[in-house]
Amino acid sequence: MTHVPPPAEELQLLDAELWQLDARRAQLLHRRAWLVAALQAARPVPPAQQAPQAPVEASRPETTAPGVQNLLLLLGGVLLTVAAMVFTLVSWGHLGITGRALVLGAVTVAALGAPFPLLQRGLRSTAESVAGLGLALTVLDAYALQQVAFMGTDGAGYTAVASALLAALWTAYGLLPRAAGLRLPLPAALAAAQLPLFFWAISATVGSSGIAAALLVTAGFDTGVALRVTARSVRVLAAVGAYGSGALGALTAGWLSWDAAGPGAAARAAALLTLAAVIALGAAWRLPKPALATGNAVTGGLLLVAAGGGVLRVTLPEGWTVPGYLACGIALLAALRMRLPEPVRRGLVQASGAVQAVVVACALPLVVVALLGPLGWAERWWTGAPSDARAAAAVHMPWPPYPGQLLLGPVVVAAVLALLVRGEARRPQALTGATLLAWATVMTLPAVLQLPYSAALLLQGAVTAAALAAAAFRLLPVTATTLALGSSVSLAFLSLASQTATLTVLSVLMALFAAASLRPHLAPFTAPAAVVYATALACTTGLAADWRPQHTALLVLVVTLAAALLAARLGESHARVPVEVTGAATGLLAVGLAITAPPMLALVLALCAVIAAGTAVRSDRRPAGYVAAALFLLASWVRLAAWDVGTVEAYTLPVTVPALCVGVWRRSRDPQASSWTAYGAGLAATLLPSLAAAWDDPHWTRPLLLGTAALLTTLLGARHRLQAPLVLGGSVLVLDALHELAPYLVQMTGALPRWVPFALAGLLLLALGATYERRLRDVRRVRDILTTMH
Repeated sequence: MTHVPPPAEELQLLDAELWQLDARRAQLLHRRAWLVAALQAARPVPPAQQAPQAPVEASRPETTAPGVQNLLLLLGGVLLTVAAMVFTLVSWGHLGITGRALVLGAVTVAALGAPFPLLQRGLRSTAESVAGLGLALTVLDAYALQQVAFMGTDGAGYTAVASALLAALWTAYGLLPRAAGLRLPLPAALAAAQLPLFFWAISATVGSSGIAAALLVTAGFDTGVALRVTARSVRVLAAVGAYGSGALGALTAGWLSWDAAGPGAAARAAALLTLAAVIALGAAWRLPKPALATGNAVTGGLLLVAAGGGVLRVTLPEGWTVPGYLACGIALLAALRMRLPEPVRRGLVQASGAVQAVVVACALPLVVVALLGPLGWAERWWTGAPSDARAAAAVHMPWPPYPGQLLLGPVVVAAVLALLVRGEARRPQALTGATLLAWATVMTLPAVLQLPYSAALLLQGAVTAAALAAAAFRLLPVTATTLALGSSVSLAFLSLASQTATLTVLSVLMALFAAASLRPHLAPFTAPAAVVYATALACTTGLAADWRPQHTALLVLVVTLAAALLAARLGESHARVPVEVTGAATGLLAVGLAITAPPMLALVLALCAVIAAGTAVRSDRRPAGYVAAALFLLASWVRLAAWDVGTVEAYTLPVTVPALCVGVWRRSRDPQASSWTAYGAGLAATLLPSLAAAWDDPHWTRPLLLGTAALLTTLLGARHRLQAPLVLGGSVLVLDALHELAPYLVQMTGALPRWVPFALAGLLLLALGATYERRLRDVRRVRDILTTMH
């Protein structure tokens, strides 16, 4: 039967249908408007209504007109020059003397005279090209003249005369009033002027000294031109020539000075070096730029030092070369009292500083042997006191020659820094440098003077004490503390040659650094050092008493305990953390010493745990409690291993019981804490290793006890509704039961008929099918209900 709704319900349905129709009609109208707009936009526009296209931009030229002009003129000049060279070298022999003279003279005069009318017409670039051709023709004229009239002359001498004449000719040509617009003749003349003296020296066979003198005179000439001429091209070329010729001449003179075998040769080389220095200093005096002037002054000062040092090298006895150069370098500081321009004065002072730095570097190998040589006693400890301090220092390193002369360098440089540096900004740096040099000198002096071994120990000990005293009274505290630590290390290794010296030195060093630790600003550095030397003293004491390493470890633990007590007394001092770190390192050393003896290792670990537990009593060192617990656990394990205990529970129960106690305490303070956090680790520490051991255990005792413990754990978890005990205990209980029932299950499987597994599989499939059909039926029923409701 057809269901007819009441009028009110039917009216409501009709209104809803009409509202849907109106909404659909509005959507269709909106779509129609969009389609109309899209079709109108796609229609082609008539040509008359199209917008005019933008004009195509013309291609831009890739070079400028002056550039093209100069390139063409340059190529033309080069080609003409090449043609003239070919004519001179190849076609010269086809003409007579008169023809040759007429051709070369006419072409050269024409090439040199053509630039003047070109300049009057404003063709400057063309005039430069033609002038360059004329200058090249003059060189070819000189070559042709040598081939015809001076064939037998010396080539170097003719080159010197020809280059001088060409330089004069080109200078006169460039200085003509009508040639004022030409920029090429004067630089060409200056380039030609570089050759006459050099080739004259070669032709005169005056040797290296004459060649160096020629180069230096040429450099002086270039320097004068560079300082006086205003034309930029000439000035730049002159500067290049001055630095190039001057460098070659100075290097040659320096080589001659170093290679001089007598006073005469050294004096000649010194004269050359002095000439080079005068040129450099003269340029520094006149140069307007301070930086450039200072650089030239530094060069001049170094050349003066090379000149004076070369003379002193051949005059003084052998081995005094370095002090001689140092004396010349110190003499440059007289510039501080002279009326010199500030850049020149600064350059001379910097040159003196460079010489002093080189002298100190020459003494550096001596200082390194004196300070680091005693490290070799670490391999030859207590083999007997050496004969003197030099033998003690050079136990594994070669001793440098002339130690006394080399040591004068740091002494003089330290005096210069302390006495002559007065600026407020540089005074602290100078004092620091002087202190370092004085310290290095004093530490090296016993080996240089070959003092007795005991005197070397006393002197280095006094240096260490003096440095600590200076740091305590805040006299260069950072530098003094560093020097005290460095000298103490050298002294400690130096004392390893003798047993008595080692024990005495380590005791004194421990006392010195412990006393210095009373100063709060020194404690972060001296307190850890005192702990280190106390540890070294403990080790050497045990070694001197013929103790075994594991017994010496107990003595080292005394130092660890002392460091922990000292750190507790320091409070908020900056030295607390360094002392604690050093104390922890001594504890590790004690463990390493006892590692070969398990019973003693267990005792050492237990004592370290006690020290860590005592440290954890402090409120700011609570995490040390975890370290103490770990050390106690390791100690118990080592002791059990030493007793040959193989039961797993003996190792795991000492972990589980404290962990569960901590878990109970945690849950009592924080009831919201997870049972996995509180009890998971403690239960797993015993249950899981015991389960692994029980799986391979052929006896019944461990599985029974493990099953009982797992059952109790499961019951407790169920009683208190705790997930961790319930899951862990239940899982271990099931696995333990399966392990015990596994043989019987295997026997049962073998006793059953072969059709039983297939029957069981069929039953399983039938159960799954029935479940699937029931779920489909439920889904179908829900669908019918929904259809009926619609």
